[in-house]
Amino acid sequence: MNPVFVSIFLLVCSNVFMTFAWYAHLKELNDKPWLWAAVISWGIALFEYMLQVPANRIGYQTLNIGQLKIMQEVVTLSVFVPFAFFYMKEPLKLDYLWAALCIMGAVFFIFREKLFS
Repeated sequence: MNPVFVSIFLLVCSNVFMTFAWYAHLKELNDKPWLWAAVISWGIALFEYMLQVPANRIGYQTLNIGQLKIMQEVVTLSVFVPFAFFYMKEPLKLDYLWAALCIMGAVFFIFREKLFS
């Protein structure tokens, strides 16, 4: 299987864990001390790292570090927006669209050598 697709799949899974580790405590543990939220978040983040590290190693077989980072940012926003809307019940804002367009610009610039060669 293509290393880029494997990397993307693992990064999506990793980002689901990361997003819950970073933000779900704001909804679920807001009545608990921050230290309790941090410990639980670190436990969730362990699973993120168990997927993210192999994702980057596999992706690095065909992508450079800059491409990996920009790909990670695309995945992060792709996971975060539905999380914010469906789980955190935040309203959708045009700012998400503008941010996505900026990231698409970054994707173009970081991958343009591959696109035009």
